[in-house]
Parts: sequence; structure tokens; C-alpha cells
Amino acid sequence: MSQDLPATIPASLFDARADAIADTARELSAMGWTPATSSNFSMRVDAEHAAITISGRHKGRLGRNDIMLIDLHGSAVGTDARPSAETALHTQIYRRWPEIHAVLHTHSRTQSVASRLFAHDGVIRLQGWELQKAITGYSTHESVLEIPVFPNTQHMPELVAQVDAWLDAGKPLHAYLIGGHGIYTWGRDMAEAERHLEALEFLLGCELDLKKLRAS
Repeated sequence: MSQDLPATIPASLFDARADAIADTARELSAMGWTPATSSNFSMRVDAEHAAITISGRHKGRLGRNDIMLIDLHGSAVGTDARPSAETALHTQIYRRWPEIHAVLHTHSRTQSVASRLFAHDGVIRLQGWELQKAITGYSTHESVLEIPVFPNTQHMPELVAQVDAWLDAGKPLHAYLIGGHGIYTWGRDMAEAERHLEALEFLLGCELDLKKLRAS
């Protein structure tokens, strides 16, 4: 893929971000969390740009040529490649939180089932689980960690508006599910984003197991 970078972005910086995204994508694909060509991943490059996966690429086989540069309005920079269809959800996070440097979106079976099961409630309230402490800002199992479940739509401005409404209401947000879809989470670096994703996958699985046990 031909990628013409702005003069303010060294090729070494973009390559480092692309490599980190590709490495993480391959790990998550190996876990079975990115079936078919689903899921999308990004990293902030500077105050005005991010690197993101190109639409339609198999996440278990990504390399540098499968990552592209966008501005924080979601437009391609220096390439005619097409970014993920859900780019607006990534750029929204980078615009709202300058300290966030990585966004991960996956479609694991656990995430997808939980997003349907709790869709009517509109939120999953996690409490009493020790692993809640893996989420930045949470230091005790006694706290309540709310993960909203937003209705799915192919119209990205609707999803962006739902996330904005949650945040504008003053509610903490560390991740969210989209009904019948998957999860979005993020971090100050890729390691933190991965930690959040792994912890939430475990916690959602525990909630699903509890539901089954209580129903039996």
C-alpha cells in the first residue's frame, strides 16, 4: 500500500504504531476474538492523527501494509485505502480523551452473546468481581463498573451520538458493547487497552455463567 505521510510524522513513528496494531491483532485473532474479517484496532500517532486497520483485512494476517493513517475526523491521509467502517467510533475516543492512545474492538463469542442478553437492560453492572480492579480507576471489587449496551446500527453518527449522550450525562465510561456486535475498549497505551479487553472478556464470561447457573 502506498502511504504518503505528512512531514510532521516520521516513517519510523508510523511503522511502530502499525507494528503494534498488527501484533495485537494477531494475538487477538489467535484467541478467536476476530472471526472472519471482523474487528478493528487503532493507535494515536500524534495530536491530529491515528493509525487504524484497513477495512476488510483478516486480523490474523495483518502487516504494516494493512494499517493506514487517518485524521481525527476519520478521513484517510496520504492513501486511497478505506479505513474501517467504524472509524468514527475510534476518532470520537481520541478527540474526547487526549490521553488515550489505543482503541480495540473485537467480536468474541462471549462479547456477542452478552451484548444480546443484556440489550434490553441497556447496561451490564459488574460488581463483586476481583478482576474489576484490572480496569484503570477501579481499586475494589465493591465498586460498580457499568458497561453500556448500545443498540446496533449501520449509521455511525447514531452510535457516536449514543456514546456522547452517555458521557455528557456524566457517567464513567471505560468500554461499551454494541448489541449483537462486540465490545469497544481503550487505554493510555496498547498494554492498558489489552488489559482492559482481557479483563472484560473474563468478567462478561462470568456474568453469562452466573445467568445460566441461576436459571438451572
